[in-house]
Amino acid sequence: MAVTDELRSGSDSVSGGGGDAPADAGRRRRSWRKGRWHTSIGALPFLVYVALFLLVPAISVVATAFKNGNGQFTMANFDEAVHGVYLQSFIASIKLSFASALIAAVVGVLAALAVSATDNRIVRALVTAGSGVFANTGGVPLAFSFIATVGNFGVVTKLLSSAGFDLYAHGFSLYSVLGLTIVYQYFLIPLMILIMIPPIQALRKEWIDASASLGASRFQFWRWVGIPLLTPPMLAAFIVLFTDAFAAYATAEALTSGTIPLVPIQLGSLISGNVLAGQTNLGDALGAGMIVVVLVAALLYAYVQRKASKWLR
Repeated sequence: MAVTDELRSGSDSVSGGGGDAPADAGRRRRSWRKGRWHTSIGALPFLVYVALFLLVPAISVVATAFKNGNGQFTMANFDEAVHGVYLQSFIASIKLSFASALIAAVVGVLAALAVSATDNRIVRALVTAGSGVFANTGGVPLAFSFIATVGNFGVVTKLLSSAGFDLYAHGFSLYSVLGLTIVYQYFLIPLMILIMIPPIQALRKEWIDASASLGASRFQFWRWVGIPLLTPPMLAAFIVLFTDAFAAYATAEALTSGTIPLVPIQLGSLISGNVLAGQTNLGDALGAGMIVVVLVAALLYAYVQRKASKWLR
């Protein structure tokens, strides 16, 4: 009887606790919603900024690209944008961006590995600060600095000529696709360093020690552990470099004066008023094409970044 009474009293207490569970769950749910609402308020200024300066202009460009000079629906703008010199501009821009991003990715990763391997905090601080400055340098000042350095009458060009080596006689030209690829490294390599230092530093020393204790060499560690872990962030960084080079306009325009058919230069020419009859909204079609390329790159970046973030947590 005593055991029965104890079991009955325990059952009553459990059932009583169960009766309060829905109320507790409701309070927790309301508290969670309230906390989430307060967190969303903090992101509101950023969302407004993105809507006003990114979404609204992008929607306006895409909508206008489907209209002719009279405001009627047409596909002629896109038909013109994917043929002739404009198609060549997209191809040239993609090739230039891919080559520039690939070179910068390789050099940037090696530089980030070297910086992460040093114990000198001053060196790390200098490289990080310098990379932050160089990654945001471009436009006319960057073009002028390279013209003054390796242009036809640049300082380095004259020094090499006085030493018996004519740089331009051997096929090099700063005002070509090769020249633009070299110039783009000025801001792409520092950007790659900034992006790759955190994932490299996230590689724990314990993993290296554990692999060494199991008999693995340093090469084997990088072959089977380091490189597979760094591949997703490297791919994500490569996509960022590609989009940065693809959207670059001021540096290419100032350096080549529009002699190389690139999409940003063609778009800038149309915006400046160099429009033929029947091409009123052709610039919007080119802009919509650039938005598509960048959007595809952004989706790939989001996918790769989600994969990379799993082991960085």
